Amino acid sequence: MPMILNEEQTMLKDSAKDFCTNQAPISQFRKLRDEKNPDGFDRATWKSMVDLGWASIPWAEEHGGLAFGYKGLGVVTEETGRTLVASPLYATVWVGGTVINIGGSAAQKSDLLPKVATGELLLTLALEESHRHAPYNIATTATKSGSGYTLNGQKSFVLDAQVADKLIVAARTSGAAGSRDGITLFLVDRKAAGVAVNPLQLVDCRSASRVGLKNVSVGADAAIGSVDKGAEVLDPALDVARIGLCAEMFGASQECFDRTVAYLKEREQFGVKIGTFQALKHRAANMFCEIELSKSCVLEALTALDEGRPAAEIAKLASLAKTKVGETYHLVSREGIQMHGGIGMTDEFDIGFFIKRQAVSEQTFGDANFHRNRYGELEGY
Repeated sequence: MPMILNEEQTMLKDSAKDFCTNQAPISQFRKLRDEKNPDGFDRATWKSMVDLGWASIPWAEEHGGLAFGYKGLGVVTEETGRTLVASPLYATVWVGGTVINIGGSAAQKSDLLPKVATGELLLTLALEESHRHAPYNIATTATKSGSGYTLNGQKSFVLDAQVADKLIVAARTSGAAGSRDGITLFLVDRKAAGVAVNPLQLVDCRSASRVGLKNVSVGADAAIGSVDKGAEVLDPALDVARIGLCAEMFGASQECFDRTVAYLKEREQFGVKIGTFQALKHRAANMFCEIELSKSCVLEALTALDEGRPAAEIAKLASLAKTKVGETYHLVSREGIQMHGGIGMTDEFDIGFFIKRQAVSEQTFGDANFHRNRYGELEGY
């Protein structure tokens, strides 16, 4: 499969760009923030996204999907990144839906994925238990209780937990925190007795919560994949989620760069456009090169998913992309603020939203340092 978009993918990208620009612009994100919308997204906009088929893009047709692949979902997510669209697309489709698609039983897939595709069901992954990404550092316990399990523990950063219908909870059924073995994934109803969801105030206004689990009872059929072997589902699912986040971050990087270049062409200093200053030209050229390199990383990772390459190769590409795109977004968002000057720090200009989103996206599912180290370990260093 070539590392470029085909005609259908290009049409989908253009359609997504038109939708995000006209129906979900940054002004909508600003409005949601200012009104402190409890859902964190606009329900009517999400319904329109579902009607366009975005929530069904990667799933097999037998599960209500379009079987259009992750590259198709990637180009859509890139455009949502450009306008910082607030929606359950990432947490439900890229993360939660992927866990079900990879590790779910036939019954779970047949029951849940069609509901995800129609927007009837919102999902999220309750994984993290500290301020840094550590997928095996699971202290939440799931103890055998009759024919099911009882869950107890705390989760620190759960995307869209306040609106999710079901949480996919990583709990320890054996072993000690930090061990890859002994983790099991469970489907938990958000409204189940003992589940407490406490929304967080994030700098970028993305919806996330702390989740408490106190004597939460689930049946044996709530387990996703094999008991004690949840990492075998979690690892590939997280790599898909990381690649999806890279697509969003890449789109945001592009938009931040485009806005900065446009400002350089209109702002005057000493009677001339500041874009004519050689130092700023060099900095803009550097950003352009880094964005192009990031584009290659994201496209290659999405292509690898659709080609079904070995998990080890996808893992390397996921960490490569998360490192490179994360560093590029870091650079471009900060350069954007600096080149806008003092006004870039004001809330009047949208450029400030990107540096805030970058700060959160960089930490989600591992920052550049985590993935640089992981890539080295995957290569045997």
